[in-house]
Amino acid sequence: MTTFALVGAGAGLGLATARRFGSAGHTVALISRNNQHLDDLTAELTRDGIQARGFTADVLDIESLDAALYAAGTSLGTIEILQYSPVPRGDFMKPVLDTSADDLDAPLGFSVKGPVTCVNAVLPGMRELGRGTLLFVNGSSAVRPNPNVAGTSVAFAAESAYARMLHDTLAPENIHAAQLIIPGAIRPDAEHSNPEALAQRLYDMHDKRDGFRHYSEPLPD
Repeated sequence: MTTFALVGAGAGLGLATARRFGSAGHTVALISRNNQHLDDLTAELTRDGIQARGFTADVLDIESLDAALYAAGTSLGTIEILQYSPVPRGDFMKPVLDTSADDLDAPLGFSVKGPVTCVNAVLPGMRELGRGTLLFVNGSSAVRPNPNVAGTSVAFAAESAYARMLHDTLAPENIHAAQLIIPGAIRPDAEHSNPEALAQRLYDMHDKRDGFRHYSEPLPD
């Protein structure tokens, strides 16, 4: 049995995606910096008959992130699918003219160093399996820079470039990298951007392996 590792586990999209991959037979590794949050999510998945375990890490702390993924792979099974979808902090979203060079340190750590750490941690196991999936979830500023949220616009664009390079480089090894862009808010009443619909979309990206970038909704004009 292989593992679905979710970096940025939350009660909305994270829980829905963990449930979808867990119901397909994968063990689930939930990674978050909040222990109580992890306990609650793990208990809910366990009630659904899904084998899940939480691992504490902060995506801005490379050592803790690397340790969490190592522990997940050794205790639950090789990580076959990685989803990187932590929610950016509010202080990443300053207007462009109010953004200093120092203001970009945390967003770039969050959206570039975090993903690079995760991929380097799981790639050996995927290569040993002979297959794998790397899923990246971003907002619209990843493809359409927004001067009101300069930090995420810069950092998401860098994450997109990294993920695209992975897609092109790893495809011959049967390791699929793909990105899902969610232009607006995730809402229970949204037809295509509710947690369950997005979870199914991410599962389909893993299963069908049809291209790099996907959109939950068209970008607004």
